Amino acid sequence: MAASPSRVLVTGANGQLGTALRKRATKPANHLVATFTDFNELDITSDQQVDNFFQQNHFDYLVNCAAYTAVDRAEDEPEKAFLINGYAPGLLAEACKSHGTKLFHISTDYVFDGMSNSPYHESSPVNPLSVYGKSKLMGENKVLESGVGMVIRTSWLYSTTGNNFVKTILRNASSKAQLNVVFDQVGTPTLADDLAAVLLQIIEKGDSSFRPEIFHYSNEGVCSWYDFAYEIVAIAGLPCRINPIETNDYPTRAIRPRYSVLSKEKIRNLLPIEIPYWRDSLKTFLKEML
Repeated sequence: MAASPSRVLVTGANGQLGTALRKRATKPANHLVATFTDFNELDITSDQQVDNFFQQNHFDYLVNCAAYTAVDRAEDEPEKAFLINGYAPGLLAEACKSHGTKLFHISTDYVFDGMSNSPYHESSPVNPLSVYGKSKLMGENKVLESGVGMVIRTSWLYSTTGNNFVKTILRNASSKAQLNVVFDQVGTPTLADDLAAVLLQIIEKGDSSFRPEIFHYSNEGVCSWYDFAYEIVAIAGLPCRINPIETNDYPTRAIRPRYSVLSKEKIRNLLPIEIPYWRDSLKTFLKEML
Protein backbone atom coordinates (compact mmCIF):
# COMPACT_ATOMS: atom_id res chain seq x y z
CA MET A 1 0.00 0.00 0.00
CA ALA A 2 1.44 3.36 -1.05
CA ALA A 3 2.19 5.89 1.69
CA SER A 4 -0.20 8.82 1.88
CA PRO A 5 1.21 12.06 0.44
CA SER A 6 2.79 14.56 2.81
CA ARG A 7 0.64 17.58 3.61
CA VAL A 8 2.71 20.74 3.30
CA LEU A 9 1.90 24.35 4.16
CA VAL A 10 3.98 27.06 2.47
CA THR A 11 3.77 30.55 3.97
CA GLY A 12 5.00 33.56 2.01
CA ALA A 13 3.92 31.66 -1.07
CA ASN A 14 4.01 34.64 -3.44
CA GLY A 15 7.67 35.42 -2.78
CA GLN A 16 10.75 34.13 -4.55
CA LEU A 17 11.13 30.77 -2.81
CA GLY A 18 7.40 30.30 -2.28
CA THR A 19 6.76 30.66 -6.01
CA ALA A 20 9.58 28.22 -6.81
CA LEU A 21 8.09 25.71 -4.37
CA ARG A 22 4.65 26.11 -5.90
CA LYS A 23 6.08 25.42 -9.35
CA ARG A 24 7.82 22.24 -8.21
CA ALA A 25 5.33 20.97 -5.62
CA THR A 26 2.41 20.88 -8.03
CA LYS A 27 4.16 18.27 -10.17
CA PRO A 28 2.51 14.84 -9.63
CA ALA A 29 5.87 13.12 -9.09
CA ASN A 30 6.37 14.92 -5.77
CA HIS A 31 3.62 12.96 -3.94
CA LEU A 32 2.51 15.77 -1.69
CA VAL A 33 -0.52 17.91 -1.06
CA ALA A 34 0.53 21.54 -0.70
CA THR A 35 -1.34 24.56 0.62
CA PHE A 36 0.05 27.96 -0.31
CA THR A 37 -0.70 31.07 1.72
CA ASP A 38 0.45 34.65 1.77
CA PHE A 39 -0.49 37.41 4.20
CA ASN A 40 -3.94 37.75 2.63
CA GLU A 41 -4.79 34.15 3.52
CA LEU A 42 -2.77 33.84 6.75
CA ASP A 43 -1.28 36.68 8.77
CA ILE A 44 1.62 34.90 10.46
CA THR A 45 2.02 37.79 12.94
CA SER A 46 -1.46 37.10 14.39
CA ASP A 47 -1.43 34.38 17.05
CA GLN A 48 -5.20 33.98 16.69
CA GLN A 49 -5.06 33.52 12.92
CA VAL A 50 -2.17 31.07 13.19
CA ASP A 51 -3.92 29.08 15.93
CA ASN A 52 -7.23 28.98 14.02
CA PHE A 53 -5.51 27.91 10.80
CA PHE A 54 -3.80 24.98 12.51
CA GLN A 55 -6.99 24.00 14.32
CA GLN A 56 -8.80 23.77 10.99
CA ASN A 57 -6.03 22.08 8.98
CA HIS A 58 -3.42 19.39 9.58
CA PHE A 59 0.05 19.58 8.04
CA ASP A 60 3.05 17.30 8.19
CA TYR A 61 5.41 20.11 7.20
CA LEU A 62 5.44 23.90 7.15
CA VAL A 63 7.92 25.77 4.96
CA ASN A 64 8.07 29.36 6.20
CA CYS A 65 9.18 31.52 3.28
CA ALA A 66 7.48 34.65 4.65
CA ALA A 67 9.92 37.41 5.52
CA TYR A 68 10.54 41.14 5.60
CA THR A 69 13.41 41.39 3.12
CA ALA A 70 13.82 45.14 2.49
CA VAL A 71 17.28 45.26 4.05
CA ASP A 72 17.78 49.04 3.93
CA ARG A 73 14.18 49.97 4.77
CA ALA A 74 14.38 47.76 7.85
CA GLU A 75 16.75 50.31 9.40
CA ASP A 76 13.80 52.74 9.46
CA GLU A 77 11.12 50.10 10.21
CA PRO A 78 12.70 47.91 12.88
CA GLU A 79 9.39 47.11 14.57
CA LYS A 80 7.95 45.71 11.34
CA ALA A 81 11.11 43.74 10.54
CA PHE A 82 11.23 42.16 14.01
CA LEU A 83 7.49 41.43 13.95
CA ILE A 84 7.66 39.47 10.69
CA ASN A 85 11.19 38.03 10.90
CA GLY A 86 11.54 37.56 14.65
CA TYR A 87 8.17 37.27 16.40
CA ALA A 88 6.12 35.48 13.72
CA PRO A 89 8.48 32.48 13.34
CA GLY A 90 8.03 31.89 17.07
CA LEU A 91 4.24 31.78 16.64
CA LEU A 92 4.57 29.33 13.77
CA ALA A 93 7.02 27.17 15.72
CA GLU A 94 4.70 26.92 18.71
CA ALA A 95 1.77 26.02 16.47
CA CYS A 96 3.88 23.35 14.76
CA LYS A 97 4.95 21.96 18.13
CA SER A 98 1.34 21.76 19.34
CA HIS A 99 0.08 20.06 16.17
CA GLY A 100 2.91 17.67 15.34
CA THR A 101 4.13 19.61 12.30
CA LYS A 102 7.77 19.84 11.25
CA LEU A 103 8.95 23.36 10.38
CA PHE A 104 11.43 24.56 7.78
CA HIS A 105 12.45 28.16 8.44
CA ILE A 106 14.44 30.10 5.83
CA SER A 107 17.14 32.42 7.12
CA THR A 108 20.07 34.39 5.76
CA ASP A 109 23.82 34.89 5.51
CA TYR A 110 23.24 38.36 7.01
CA VAL A 111 23.35 36.85 10.52
CA PHE A 112 27.16 36.97 10.08
CA ASP A 113 29.35 40.08 10.29
CA GLY A 114 31.51 39.18 7.27
CA MET A 115 34.81 39.33 9.17
CA SER A 116 35.74 35.76 8.26
CA ASN A 117 37.93 34.86 5.30
CA SER A 118 36.75 31.26 5.03
CA PRO A 119 33.25 29.82 4.54
CA TYR A 120 30.89 30.11 7.48
CA HIS A 121 29.76 26.87 9.10
CA GLU A 122 26.47 26.40 10.92
CA SER A 123 28.31 26.63 14.24
CA SER A 124 30.24 29.80 13.36
CA PRO A 125 29.64 32.75 15.72
CA VAL A 126 26.85 35.07 14.58
CA ASN A 127 27.03 38.85 14.77
CA PRO A 128 24.50 40.57 12.50
CA LEU A 129 25.32 44.12 11.43
CA SER A 130 21.85 45.25 10.34
CA VAL A 131 18.30 45.36 11.68
CA TYR A 132 17.37 42.82 9.01
CA GLY A 133 20.12 40.43 10.13
CA LYS A 134 19.25 40.86 13.80
CA SER A 135 15.55 40.24 13.15
CA LYS A 136 16.33 37.07 11.17
CA LEU A 137 18.59 35.83 13.97
CA MET A 138 15.76 36.33 16.47
CA GLY A 139 13.52 34.20 14.25
CA GLU A 140 16.17 31.48 14.03
CA ASN A 141 16.49 31.33 17.80
CA LYS A 142 12.75 31.06 18.37
CA VAL A 143 12.45 28.26 15.83
CA LEU A 144 15.39 26.31 17.29
CA GLU A 145 14.06 26.74 20.83
CA SER A 146 10.84 24.96 19.80
CA GLY A 147 12.71 21.79 18.92
CA VAL A 148 10.61 21.21 15.78
CA GLY A 149 12.33 23.57 13.34
CA MET A 150 15.03 23.09 10.72
CA VAL A 151 16.67 26.43 9.89
CA ILE A 152 18.03 26.77 6.35
CA ARG A 153 20.33 29.74 5.84
CA THR A 154 20.77 30.84 2.25
CA SER A 155 22.35 33.79 0.42
CA TRP A 156 21.82 36.17 -2.50
CA LEU A 157 18.53 34.55 -3.54
CA TYR A 158 17.07 35.29 -6.97
CA SER A 159 14.18 34.11 -9.14
CA THR A 160 11.66 35.37 -11.69
CA THR A 161 9.50 36.69 -8.85
CA GLY A 162 9.81 39.83 -6.74
CA ASN A 163 12.77 42.16 -6.42
CA ASN A 164 16.26 40.72 -6.67
CA PHE A 165 19.73 41.60 -7.92
CA VAL A 166 19.46 39.75 -11.25
CA LYS A 167 16.26 41.51 -12.27
CA THR A 168 17.63 44.88 -11.15
CA ILE A 169 20.81 44.47 -13.21
CA LEU A 170 18.88 43.30 -16.27
CA ARG A 171 16.53 46.26 -16.03
CA ASN A 172 19.25 48.87 -15.50
CA ALA A 173 21.68 47.36 -18.03
CA SER A 174 18.98 47.51 -20.68
CA SER A 175 18.71 51.29 -20.40
CA LYS A 176 22.19 52.43 -19.30
CA ALA A 177 25.61 52.35 -20.94
CA GLN A 178 27.41 51.50 -17.70
CA LEU A 179 26.74 50.47 -14.11
CA ASN A 180 28.86 50.73 -10.97
CA VAL A 181 28.77 47.62 -8.75
CA VAL A 182 30.66 46.85 -5.54
CA PHE A 183 33.48 44.31 -5.83
CA ASP A 184 34.49 44.08 -2.15
CA GLN A 185 31.40 42.22 -0.90
CA VAL A 186 31.79 38.50 -1.55
CA GLY A 187 29.27 35.68 -1.28
CA THR A 188 27.37 33.14 -3.36
CA PRO A 189 24.20 33.60 -5.43
CA THR A 190 21.38 31.07 -4.98
CA LEU A 191 18.73 30.23 -7.54
CA ALA A 192 15.43 29.85 -5.67
CA ASP A 193 14.50 26.82 -7.75
CA ASP A 194 17.65 24.99 -6.59
CA LEU A 195 16.80 25.62 -2.93
CA ALA A 196 13.18 24.56 -3.52
CA ALA A 197 14.39 21.26 -4.97
CA VAL A 198 16.46 20.54 -1.85
CA LEU A 199 13.58 21.34 0.52
CA LEU A 200 11.25 19.02 -1.37
CA GLN A 201 13.90 16.30 -1.36
CA ILE A 202 14.08 16.45 2.44
CA ILE A 203 10.28 16.28 2.66
CA GLU A 204 10.20 13.33 0.29
CA LYS A 205 12.74 11.45 2.41
CA GLY A 206 10.64 12.07 5.51
CA ASP A 207 11.83 11.77 9.09
CA SER A 208 15.14 10.23 8.08
CA SER A 209 16.41 13.54 6.67
CA PHE A 210 14.67 16.10 8.89
CA ARG A 211 16.87 17.55 11.63
CA PRO A 212 15.80 20.38 13.99
CA GLU A 213 19.13 22.13 13.48
CA ILE A 214 20.75 24.81 11.30
CA PHE A 215 21.83 23.96 7.75
CA HIS A 216 23.40 26.10 5.03
CA TYR A 217 22.44 26.01 1.37
CA SER A 218 23.51 28.20 -1.53
CA ASN A 219 24.84 27.47 -4.96
CA GLU A 220 28.52 26.51 -5.14
CA GLY A 221 31.39 28.88 -5.77
CA VAL A 222 32.26 32.42 -4.74
CA CYS A 223 31.84 35.81 -6.40
CA SER A 224 31.49 39.50 -5.67
CA TRP A 225 28.42 41.53 -6.61
CA TYR A 226 30.57 42.93 -9.44
CA ASP A 227 31.37 39.42 -10.74
CA PHE A 228 27.69 38.51 -10.49
CA ALA A 229 26.59 41.61 -12.41
CA TYR A 230 29.32 41.09 -15.02
CA GLU A 231 28.10 37.55 -15.71
CA ILE A 232 24.44 38.60 -15.84
CA VAL A 233 25.17 41.22 -18.50
CA ALA A 234 27.54 38.93 -20.44
CA ILE A 235 25.13 35.98 -20.55
CA ALA A 236 22.22 38.27 -21.48
CA GLY A 237 24.31 39.85 -24.25
CA LEU A 238 23.66 43.41 -23.11
CA PRO A 239 26.06 46.18 -24.25
CA CYS A 240 26.48 47.62 -20.77
CA ARG A 241 29.84 48.18 -19.08
CA ILE A 242 30.09 47.01 -15.45
CA ASN A 243 32.53 49.08 -13.38
CA PRO A 244 33.93 47.76 -10.07
CA ILE A 245 33.63 50.12 -7.10
CA GLU A 246 34.25 49.86 -3.36
CA THR A 247 31.49 49.66 -0.76
CA ASN A 248 32.54 53.09 0.53
CA ASP A 249 31.62 54.54 -2.87
CA TYR A 250 28.08 53.14 -2.64
CA PRO A 251 26.76 53.90 0.87
CA THR A 252 23.57 52.16 1.97
CA ARG A 253 21.37 52.46 5.08
CA ALA A 254 22.17 48.93 6.22
CA ILE A 255 25.69 47.57 6.64
CA ARG A 256 26.21 44.34 4.69
CA PRO A 257 28.75 41.61 5.49
CA ARG A 258 31.88 41.91 3.34
CA TYR A 259 32.21 38.11 3.19
CA SER A 260 29.29 35.71 3.60
CA VAL A 261 30.18 32.50 1.80
CA LEU A 262 28.36 29.56 3.40
CA SER A 263 29.84 26.09 3.87
CA LYS A 264 27.52 23.41 2.47
CA GLU A 265 29.42 20.45 3.94
CA LYS A 266 26.72 19.64 6.51
CA ILE A 267 23.81 19.50 4.05
CA ARG A 268 25.90 17.47 1.59
CA ASN A 269 26.41 14.93 4.37
CA LEU A 270 22.65 14.85 4.97
CA LEU A 271 21.54 14.45 1.35
CA PRO A 272 23.03 12.86 -1.77
CA ILE A 273 22.92 16.12 -3.72
CA GLU A 274 24.97 17.81 -6.41
CA ILE A 275 24.90 21.53 -5.65
CA PRO A 276 25.02 23.52 -8.91
CA TYR A 277 27.80 26.05 -9.50
CA TRP A 278 26.35 29.58 -9.30
CA ARG A 279 27.27 30.48 -12.87
CA ASP A 280 25.63 27.32 -14.26
CA SER A 281 22.37 28.06 -12.43
CA LEU A 282 22.49 31.66 -13.63
CA LYS A 283 22.87 30.50 -17.24
CA THR A 284 19.93 28.11 -16.87
CA PHE A 285 17.81 30.83 -15.28
CA LEU A 286 18.57 33.49 -17.91
CA LYS A 287 18.03 31.02 -20.77
CA GLU A 288 14.50 30.39 -19.49
CA MET A 289 13.81 34.02 -18.60
CA LEU A 290 15.07 35.87 -21.67
